[in-house]
Amino acid sequence: MNFERLGTALAIIVACACVGPALAQTPNPELETCRTTGLMALRERNPAIKDVTLDVDGMTVAKANTKVEDTPIKTIIIGDAYLEKGKNDTRRTFLCLIGEKGKVLLTFFTDK
Repeated sequence: MNFERLGTALAIIVACACVGPALAQTPNPELETCRTTGLMALRERNPAIKDVTLDVDGMTVAKANTKVEDTPIKTIIIGDAYLEKGKNDTRRTFLCLIGEKGKVLLTFFTDK
């Protein structure tokens, strides 16, 4: 049995296990931009909303090369979001359109 190879393999497995969760917790800048922009828009209509949490694992982030009239759309994000109102969280479907230079063009939350 080659203990040197076994030790190297174990070291790689341990290193991956340690790095994996840290990478998973690193927020996608586009998701965070959409989340904060959406939260600001929601608070304008309903100040009782304390926070928005995105279901990052279930989000679809799609690169796009399309336009709405003359406005380029570069990224489309859709998935579940949870709106925090006091002790209650409500699930909503969330849509975000991002244009050139990372500018958020639209954030949309379904009513229910």
